[in-house]
Amino acid sequence: MRAATLVVRSFRNLADAVLDIPSEGIALLGPNGHGKTNFLEALAYPVLLRSVRGAPDRELAQFGGPGFHVSVTRADGTAVATTWNAPTRRKRVTVDGVEQTTIAGALGTWLAVTFLPTDLALVQGGAAERRRWLDRMLSLADRAYLDALLRYRAALGQRNAALRNGHGDTVAAFDGTLASAGAVVTASRLAWVATADDPWRQELAALGEVTPVALRYRGDEALADAGAWPARLAASRSRDLTRGQTHVGPHRDDVVLGLGGHALRDYGSTGQQRSASIALRLLERETLARVRGVRPALLVDDVFAALDSDRQARLAARLAALPGQRVVTAPREDELPRALDLPRWSVVGGRVTPTLPVAA
Repeated sequence: MRAATLVVRSFRNLADAVLDIPSEGIALLGPNGHGKTNFLEALAYPVLLRSVRGAPDRELAQFGGPGFHVSVTRADGTAVATTWNAPTRRKRVTVDGVEQTTIAGALGTWLAVTFLPTDLALVQGGAAERRRWLDRMLSLADRAYLDALLRYRAALGQRNAALRNGHGDTVAAFDGTLASAGAVVTASRLAWVATADDPWRQELAALGEVTPVALRYRGDEALADAGAWPARLAASRSRDLTRGQTHVGPHRDDVVLGLGGHALRDYGSTGQQRSASIALRLLERETLARVRGVRPALLVDDVFAALDSDRQARLAARLAALPGQRVVTAPREDELPRALDLPRWSVVGGRVTPTLPVAA
């Protein structure tokens, strides 16, 4: 999947622009703080209709402005656009000009996978970081997963509210939905992990990792069957009521990353952990390509400076060999490996300027 045109208005520090993006992608160069990451954030926004950095919409609009507008038109002509109105705090989402009644209806119309320096949290952070990543990826891959996840979260929220309020007599009213939706979520996650370990290992090997690595799911695998839920919930009911929260279900699970038989987050070097997070993003892209039948664009923000020279060269070769559209940022030309022969663009003071020649 390729972006043909990006339109930005009043978004972050970016100057209003209509930008035609080359099919192979670009390398965006500019000083830190001038808008490289904001450009990637704008390009990624229409994927999930929210900031890839987790910022609320009000922080994306330029100060004192009416709001912001971002749209991406794919190479096939399909356009997904978002307009956020600051006074009303209302978000309007359209696909090919047709307003969507729900944001979920537009998710995944545009597909891009974004790697940011903060993605190190995928490895170093707690289980919630990896669950969020897994849920986003599987929701974009499979509408049935998204539907089940939304139903599960709604039932979980209602059940926890009943538990906190001491309404033990109403807790069971949410157990059926929790079980049916939770079984779909658990089964889908397990199915993905069963296919992911070897490709993730191969991606890390391509980036220079020689220590054995492993990726596995940590959770109650029996919960992939809705029939297993009643007994599990009944056994946990007393603890749930005492603590005011549900202790059974995939909202407590984790994707465990191993290195040499130990936890990667505890025993891996920063270089190994960063390589592992990059490999997860590349695995995400291949997952979406396999399931959706179209390869997402890849957006990579200022990653090379944090790697040693060998890993830099390996990642550059990997990115250069990947089919599809790639957008890569760096502060300066000398921080961008020459293997990436993408058209050079610049950004200074929020103004994006195409096109600079590739350095000889």
